[in-house]
Formats: sequence, C-alpha cells, structure tokens
Amino acid sequence: MCASKNHKEISIGEFNRCKILNAAEKEFALHGYKGARVQQIANRAKLPKTNVLYYFKSKELLYMALLEDILRLWNSRFDEATVSDDPAEVLAHYIADKMEISRCRPDASKMFALEIINGAPNLDKFFKDQHANWMAGRVDVIKQWIEQGKLVATDPHYLLFNIWATSQHYADFSVQINELRGKSMTQTDFTEATNNLVRLILTGCGLSVPTEFEGS
Repeated sequence: MCASKNHKEISIGEFNRCKILNAAEKEFALHGYKGARVQQIANRAKLPKTNVLYYFKSKELLYMALLEDILRLWNSRFDEATVSDDPAEVLAHYIADKMEISRCRPDASKMFALEIINGAPNLDKFFKDQHANWMAGRVDVIKQWIEQGKLVATDPHYLLFNIWATSQHYADFSVQINELRGKSMTQTDFTEATNNLVRLILTGCGLSVPTEFEGS
C-alpha cells in the first residue's frame, strides 16, 4: 500500500513538474526572463502559484532548469562522439536531432535566443565552465578528424556555429518561414528541410551523405 502510494505521488509530482516546465517554456519564450511572471506560469499550467514554487523555489531556478535542459538536448548526440567515429554519421544525426528539437520544442529555442540577445546574463558561469569545456572537447574531435583526413580542412568553431544557426533558424524564425512559404511546416516539410541541411553541411565538409538523409 505504501509503495503504491509513493509511486502514485511520484507520478503526480512528475506530471505537475512537466506541466510547469511546459508552461514556463512558453512564458519565457514570449516575455523573456524579466517579463515572465510566476503567476502567469501557474495560470498557464493551471496550478496554484504555491505549487510552482514547491517544485521550483524561484523563477531563476525554473528558468535555469529549462536552459540547461535545452542545451543538454542539443548537445547530447555529439557528447559521446570520438575520433574513431564516422564524422558523416555523427554530424548528420547531430543536425537531425537539432532539427527535430526545433520542430518539437520551438519555444525552448526562442527562449534561449532571447537569453543570448540580452547578453546571456544568466548563462555567464555556464558558458565559462560547462559549455566551454564541451566546446573544447568537440573542437578537438573535429580537429583530429581533419588531421586523419576524414574531413576537409575547416574551422571547427565555424562548422558548429553554422549547424546551430541553420537548425535553430527553423524554430527562432518560424513565423518568417511560414509567412514566406504560405503555410506552416509539417513533419514532412521538416524531414525534407533536415535532409537538405544535412546534404549542404556534409558535402561542404567533403563527406558522403548517409543513405537515410539522401531524400528524394
């Protein structure tokens, strides 16, 4: 009985936590960190404000939880990449993962973009520590791929910046894309855009495109 009760409580807790995170992601994307209010987040989540502050003790902690989550998602595919891996496979799936996140969680990307546009005041320490270390490790892998002849000579920083800019564009500038195309992006459209982006990046790096991304 106790075990069942504990399991139920955990399930409810996780459900509420997800509702809060989803609501906060939307509010921060719309209003930025300074403009978003805990009460607005609670209203969108359809929970009392006290519940929000029970799971996240402050707006800052909630905001940082979301920022760290999106960075973790963006970087996860490349986290375990090693020099022995095929750069075509690693980069293709890295791009595809980032495009899928742009499709499924555009507000997370917009929230991150607003933070950067405002000078990244809440990410200063993260950039200097965790993100800088992650970047250094990825740059080293790319440099070794180049040294081994697996990749044409290119600046690893610019390569990553281009992947980030092009993939996140589909979230951050979704309104522009939809207006210029005359319709919203469907899942099929995202698949075509992903295949196109993979081909552009990989051929520019002198790599063969994996069969699954060749498209029609």
